[in-house]
Amino acid sequence: MPTKNVQPKIDSVCGMDLSEYADVPEFAHNGNTFYFCGTHCEERFQKDPDRFQGEPLIKLNKVWKVFKLGGAETQVLRGLDMHIWEGDFVAIIGPSGSGKSTTLNMVGLLDRFTSGNIFLRSNDISLLNDDARTELRSKTFGFVFQQYNLIPWLTAIENTTLPLIFSGKKVDKEAIATSFEKMGLTERMTHRPFELSGGEQQRTALLRALANDPEIILGDEPTGNLDSATGGKILEMLIGLNKIHKKTLVIVTHDEDIAAQADQVIAFKDGHLTLDHQVRKRFIKSDEDTSQHKHA
Repeated sequence: MPTKNVQPKIDSVCGMDLSEYADVPEFAHNGNTFYFCGTHCEERFQKDPDRFQGEPLIKLNKVWKVFKLGGAETQVLRGLDMHIWEGDFVAIIGPSGSGKSTTLNMVGLLDRFTSGNIFLRSNDISLLNDDARTELRSKTFGFVFQQYNLIPWLTAIENTTLPLIFSGKKVDKEAIATSFEKMGLTERMTHRPFELSGGEQQRTALLRALANDPEIILGDEPTGNLDSATGGKILEMLIGLNKIHKKTLVIVTHDEDIAAQADQVIAFKDGHLTLDHQVRKRFIKSDEDTSQHKHA
């Protein structure tokens, strides 16, 4: 552990605390020394050092999440440090139980962490009360889940307009109809989820996620329940939102093909980041197969 008054070694790109590690990559710039978890973060920094000396869009600082069940405790996040930069497509990888989905829930204000801090544009969102969290979540984040999470008794268009209703915004029926048309769902607008295919449900869930024009899209295995062709189309839509519309995109995945397309890969293990995320990407499937953890 770092001693008192010793500046911690933080990877400027991914945010990983490297204070406990020896012989990590270093790079000197403008008289300062910067440290990196591996070559990928080092190369990203060298391409645009000014960007990575600023403040990240999202910053996690020593975040812990402990689940308590009866007298037992499960430490899912263990002092997590992480950066997400505005406009990036970030793939979070790692074995089941490593804390990936829990982290996504913390970032998106769907759950509260046990201790630590999360900053959004340098503002500590861990200090917000429930009403402020709900308002910020509805305006800032769009969520796409593996299980779709559509309300079964509502039609596709009713599911899509829910975020607008909850945030008190006007429902522009013409604009919504146009969005359904672009998704190829015009004929499915009045269908309920059980009348839709998996791909149609996920496209509806994506329209719901985009209803409030969020700046950050969070996806938890968004293609996990889909066949490869349909999943590829959904992923293409998500990447288009990142590249064309400049949405920050964060996806939890076990799919190496998805991770290969990301600007930044962040690898988890046992509730914190691991060294050299780009190398860890090669072991996504083997990690998943051998993991004995119960939490994702």
